[in-house]
Amino acid sequence: MMFHIIVDQDHCTGCGICVKMCSSGVISLADESNLPQVQDEDTSRCLYCGHCEAFCPSQALILNLSPEEKVLLPASAGNISQEDIAFYLKKRRSIRHFTREPVPKEKILEVLDIARYAASGGNGQPVQWLVIYDPEEVKKIAGLTIEWMRTLLNTDHPMSGYVPILISAWEQEYDIICRDAPHLLFAHIPEDNQIASVDAIIALTHFDLSAPAFGIGTCWAGFVAAAAMFYEPLQKELGLPAGRKSAYAMMFGNPEYKVYGIPRRKPLEVMWK
Repeated sequence: MMFHIIVDQDHCTGCGICVKMCSSGVISLADESNLPQVQDEDTSRCLYCGHCEAFCPSQALILNLSPEEKVLLPASAGNISQEDIAFYLKKRRSIRHFTREPVPKEKILEVLDIARYAASGGNGQPVQWLVIYDPEEVKKIAGLTIEWMRTLLNTDHPMSGYVPILISAWEQEYDIICRDAPHLLFAHIPEDNQIASVDAIIALTHFDLSAPAFGIGTCWAGFVAAAAMFYEPLQKELGLPAGRKSAYAMMFGNPEYKVYGIPRRKPLEVMWK
């Protein structure tokens, strides 16, 4: 019999925190031993979120999902001071000037490995990634985005009056679309998942916020994202698997310039009830 959770009986204290933390309410304490258990009929309701093992004070419980891959969390790991996290996030800038040096693929995978831990509805984890690594391919995608913009001219599209400026810049060999970024990142999702687009933005935000720690600069590629949503030639160029669609895009690369200050923002507005 395969147990849904693995419990170290020598270390489990029967505190019941895993029961409280289970999002699906499938964990209970056995009457005779006070050890956590999941009844066979309840296993299908498990979200595999891992809350049970993450919040176990004695680390006596592990979800039986690739248990050999479990990584122990050092006591002080991830502790960041309030001041440091405030400066780190406030200092984050959209980067639009990149060096020609490519970001090593290994480093990109490290950041994406962080992004895969992003929250998702029901822990569905629907987000997958397409990395456009070749700068020439990035340029081609920028050109296809301009082609899409040409189709908006003289229409009632909200961008119709704005795209002539972008097209003109492109014709003058100024990459207003991807800013000569060496790489593009697409988060793609199942076409029939109504909430996955939000999951994709959350995952991309994880990438966006983690990237500077690796020396990578990012910028949300809104023009490309819009074109990928509506322009079939660009969709064919991306070549996503059947049944999946682009949710959003992000340009990234090595920043050409460093950040030395923090700009002002509108005053904080908060309502309390």
